[in-house]
Amino acid sequence: MKRRRFLQSLTALAAAPACAAAAPWRLNYMLASSMYGSLPLAEILPEVKKGGATAIELWPKKHGTQREELDALGLEKFTAMLKQHEVGFGGTTRYDLGPFKLTEEVRLVKQLGGSFIVTGGAGEWKNLTPQQLKASVADFVEKMKPHAAHAAENGVSIGIENHVNNLIDTPDSLRWLADGIRDLPGIGIALAPYHLPQDTALLADLIRHIDQKMTLFYAWEHGKGCMKPMPKNEELEQMPGRGPLDWKPLLSALKAVNFTGPTEIFMHPTPRGIPIMPTAAESTAEIIRAKNHLDSLL
Repeated sequence: MKRRRFLQSLTALAAAPACAAAAPWRLNYMLASSMYGSLPLAEILPEVKKGGATAIELWPKKHGTQREELDALGLEKFTAMLKQHEVGFGGTTRYDLGPFKLTEEVRLVKQLGGSFIVTGGAGEWKNLTPQQLKASVADFVEKMKPHAAHAAENGVSIGIENHVNNLIDTPDSLRWLADGIRDLPGIGIALAPYHLPQDTALLADLIRHIDQKMTLFYAWEHGKGCMKPMPKNEELEQMPGRGPLDWKPLLSALKAVNFTGPTEIFMHPTPRGIPIMPTAAESTAEIIRAKNHLDSLL
């Protein structure tokens, strides 16, 4: 009997890695607090798990107020709230600080157990030739090296989002940035399909090119845009399954590079600072709908 149990144990141990390897790839959902506008954390945190996310990312004004609320609450009280609702902390978005003034934010994110800060690129980008833009991206990478090193020392990644009126705006600038930071820890790319041509082949190629330098992925399409008031059903076309973008090629590319970082179902309402739907419950329901759409394509 002892020998039989011993052999059964060996068989179970041998099978365990195979079972683990066979686990299906899936998206790792995170909630952007700005999806709930300026609602307080006490109302948002109970919604995080309902929407399929495991952690929250905090946004400052004008998109949200939760980053400022963290300062008002203090780390201890905020941590207790996360624990109460069994929610993890992912990081923050700090466009207001820019990429070169994140030293204190990195320390705070580390203290809370987070892993990233999203911000924009910096430098001249208007009216540049392709050669000049490539040189500007290389210069930006060089300037970011000490900041990336500080982030890496603290277990944090600075995610540079591609954004309009930003050095990192075009597909080429994204490729050059990815190449420049390939072996540089502490810095990556927060990829926003919304700000790029809605060409699925192009977007999938960019995902594969960025590969392991993807800090965060926004499940966010352009639809009819987010820069002017419009009927809610049209504004919601930024959300997966509402707009015309075919998400299958993008998900296939994410799976091909084994992306396990955070994915945020995302959009911007107009005006900024309001929830994407009139109430927290309705906002959560819309996030769940988008999540179900993406999951159905896996």
